[in-house]
Amino acid sequence: MSLDFRNINTLWSSVLTETLSRLGLATAIVCPGSRSGPLAVAFAAQANLEAIPVLDERSAAFFALGIARRSGLPVVLVCTSGTAGANFYPAVIEAAASRVPLLILTADRPPELRDCHAGQAIDQVKLYGHYPRWQVELALPDSQPTMLAYLRQTLVHAWERSQWPVAGPVHLNIPLRDPLAPVTDPATEALAIDFNAEHFFAHLYPRSPATTALDPQALKSWLQTWQTCDRGLIIAGPAQPSAPERYCEAVALLARNLSWPVLAEGLSPLRNWADINPSLIATYDLLLRHPDLTAQLQPQQVICLGELPTSKVLRAWLIHCQPQTWILNSTGQNVDALHSRAIHLSIQVEALTSHLKLLELQPPTAPSSWPPYAQAWLTAEQNMRTTINSAMQQQTGLLESKVAWLLSQSLPAGTPLFIANSMPIRDVEYFWQPGRLRVQPYFNRGANGIDGTLSTALGISHHQPSSVLLTGDLALLHDTNGFLLRNHWQGHLTIIVINNNGGGIFQMLPIVGFDPPFLNYFQTPQYIDFQQLASTYGIGWEKIQSWQHLTSCLRDLPARGIRILELNCNGQDDMQWRKRLLDQGAEAI
Repeated sequence: MSLDFRNINTLWSSVLTETLSRLGLATAIVCPGSRSGPLAVAFAAQANLEAIPVLDERSAAFFALGIARRSGLPVVLVCTSGTAGANFYPAVIEAAASRVPLLILTADRPPELRDCHAGQAIDQVKLYGHYPRWQVELALPDSQPTMLAYLRQTLVHAWERSQWPVAGPVHLNIPLRDPLAPVTDPATEALAIDFNAEHFFAHLYPRSPATTALDPQALKSWLQTWQTCDRGLIIAGPAQPSAPERYCEAVALLARNLSWPVLAEGLSPLRNWADINPSLIATYDLLLRHPDLTAQLQPQQVICLGELPTSKVLRAWLIHCQPQTWILNSTGQNVDALHSRAIHLSIQVEALTSHLKLLELQPPTAPSSWPPYAQAWLTAEQNMRTTINSAMQQQTGLLESKVAWLLSQSLPAGTPLFIANSMPIRDVEYFWQPGRLRVQPYFNRGANGIDGTLSTALGISHHQPSSVLLTGDLALLHDTNGFLLRNHWQGHLTIIVINNNGGGIFQMLPIVGFDPPFLNYFQTPQYIDFQQLASTYGIGWEKIQSWQHLTSCLRDLPARGIRILELNCNGQDDMQWRKRLLDQGAEAI
């Protein structure tokens, strides 16, 4: 380790990068610019972390978001002054809403060059409003030992705040005076003689977020309350746990102890670990569209694990039923979108079930001996799943709805899968079949936007096993600058793009009956040749001709590179097929 004493800015910046490296920083995404030059030089010189240059700031921010989402560790974003930092904003919002740790470093003009038309200067203080978990403007670089210590400890606090008590973005605005290049200043160079760097950094090491202890007696009380109810449900919403197997085992143990079915969102790992939890209900959105069942299956008690699933049908049903609800959520955020009379327990399901063996509770039972209410759910699930499987197997033509169903059975075991918003996310919820492939689902459901789709997927797949992105055409086109990452990105990403020439999700909304303006202002077809697009960026492209063709392309994913698998569909045909499936499901029930 050596600090850069060439001038005051290089010293300040190298203290910054060394501090973060010792705390555990592994990746920094650096966007080009003059004002941020000292930071770029310092990150490029830091041997213990990966510094990746990215041209487009919006793409860079979502790329960082993907890496941080997958690793659970903060990723640094660096940009120059002016509007560069504004392009980070969508990813900052997503990081705040979905609790992903980011450290945003925006270089800035010094105070004397603000509000005087000096150029490339905007008001960057509190640039991201209330979204950061913490934000501060650093002092101007100073070589005094007390100021270097101030910088070091401010970074320690920023690192911790990005992870605890709730993970999210932290913004440091960094004013810098000239010189911005690493030119030599003899006065600063002379400081190296008496500076003991090992002593200065000796107390720094990778730090874990703080945790809170459980009250076993309170926990036992809640568990006994739940066990007295024979009409209970566990609802598992979107989840990206760091240890998916432990999460799935915990949910299965809770379900067995309570004899309650588990309504499992497609964006939860539960459906991909179905062999350890036979009580999963995956077709709840379709089941709850039938009036007879909605009345028959009304619960008295519900335990929600984190946020609710995407399904509007499920949410409307819960509002109508008004069951006694408990929400297990350790993030400190309000995740009760229904504004129910819920009891909030600041605990993760893994922590809760780890105490089950210590409490005197009735032994768990198999689903075959569960109460009639649970059996009604399991029977309805089986009937609906049989109907869906039959309809999918008979559908030979290329259809958007079938893609998620097929992927749930065709992807190689353990594949990381990023699922774009709009229709792909809903088709995963409707049709993703429970199985044992251990597919790892990833998603941006904090703000639910389509921006940054490709860049986030590239971030998740960077230095990881072969990964897949499932997206619509508009979400991919909205972030084509993400392809500029290809020269600094390592891994493989297969992009399955469902090309229905526009926003297929709007086919589900009442506006579909009003054209104009439906076609041009809602569906917004772009008429893009994806083969030419792929050629422009030097990536692979293949047009899917059949379902057998698609499965053969997924059987053995490549180890390197990016490729597009284009699957052309018709949005109107897809909607008509969905309606027929709902009718068939009603008959089966």
